[in-house]
Amino acid sequence: MSDFTAAGRLEPWQRTAAGAGLLADDGSVAATIFAEMSALAARTGAINLGQGFPDEDGPAEVLEAARQAIADGVNQYPPGIGMPVLREAIAAHQRHWYGIDLDADREVLVTAGATEALAATLLALVDTGDEVVTFEPFYDAYGALVARAGGIHRTVPLRFPDFRPDPDELRAAVTDRTRVIIVNSPHNPTGAVFDRTTLELVVELAARHDAIIVTDEVYEHLTFDTGHVPVASLAGAFDRTVSISSGGKTFSTTGWKIGWATGPARLIERVLAVKQFLTYVNGAPFQPAIAAGLGLPDDRFALLADTLQSKRDLLVTGLRHAGFELSVPAAGYFVVADAATVGHPDGESLCRRLPELAGVVAVPLTAFVHPDRRESTRSLVRFAFCKRVDVLEEASARLARLGAY
Repeated sequence: MSDFTAAGRLEPWQRTAAGAGLLADDGSVAATIFAEMSALAARTGAINLGQGFPDEDGPAEVLEAARQAIADGVNQYPPGIGMPVLREAIAAHQRHWYGIDLDADREVLVTAGATEALAATLLALVDTGDEVVTFEPFYDAYGALVARAGGIHRTVPLRFPDFRPDPDELRAAVTDRTRVIIVNSPHNPTGAVFDRTTLELVVELAARHDAIIVTDEVYEHLTFDTGHVPVASLAGAFDRTVSISSGGKTFSTTGWKIGWATGPARLIERVLAVKQFLTYVNGAPFQPAIAAGLGLPDDRFALLADTLQSKRDLLVTGLRHAGFELSVPAAGYFVVADAATVGHPDGESLCRRLPELAGVVAVPLTAFVHPDRRESTRSLVRFAFCKRVDVLEEASARLARLGAY
């Protein structure tokens, strides 16, 4: 442990880990829950429903476009802001789906996945002591990045089973000290989709307190019960919103790490000023491939969502047969279940025993909550359904064994 830590001051890397809830009392850093559970799955041969990556490839046209780009020699540094073909495809996508008009040369920035876009945005906009409001549970990178930027993380709870924010709690969280409000809808890890009233309240509060809105919309095309409404499409929102998404989830290409940030030029310039010193550039042959994906006909996007919804329904049915009480997600890759209803009030303990009990791996929802607020989610676990049908059927059959314990 360093002298700084011994004196009660965390070093930058420790502060980052602490923001994600991974810093131990002795100053060491724990592995993320995703790494731990994936390693457990590999060691035990259990079915890994913990980490959110598909086990099937996405649209053939997208994969072929990447192969063709490699064959055509698109293998060197792309432009720092992204290849024109992808920036133009992103702008066309936003216009087609949401009526948002963008200047592809000044208001679109290609990044190494949505996570880099989030990192560059928060590092560009958040200074020491600035408050950043997110909903909780939250994607773990939010806490880590806010801490690394020197910000103060405030949260608005989302409660099982509907995971809807309380408007009064949202109003109380946003103040004149708030620099950024992060809106993750469709939401990871819960699968909730925030309604227009909630989004409009975010815009109202951001305007009242002069805050910037940062959105995480990576599951935008994977909604089941309702369509996606981008915050930037709402009245009065665009000029203070950085919208972030990626092609990884939509096209089952999570390993390609092609994401983007869009918004008014004055904000994108600030994000680029940081992003260019992170990865600089990435994924040259994958950029035209994702552009091809964004140009697919509407019915192909509908098919992607419908296919995923059928997998959701399959796992939901299996979990219910196993005795779990559930929150049925409206979008995304994951379903949250209450392990207390199958006799396991400690979700983290169950996840570590689940390979032995049922041959399946899941992730405790406490991994997405600040350590001092985990009691309300202690019994909740998250299962991924972005897997092959036969895998989900086998996992469901294995989970039925829990009734014997």
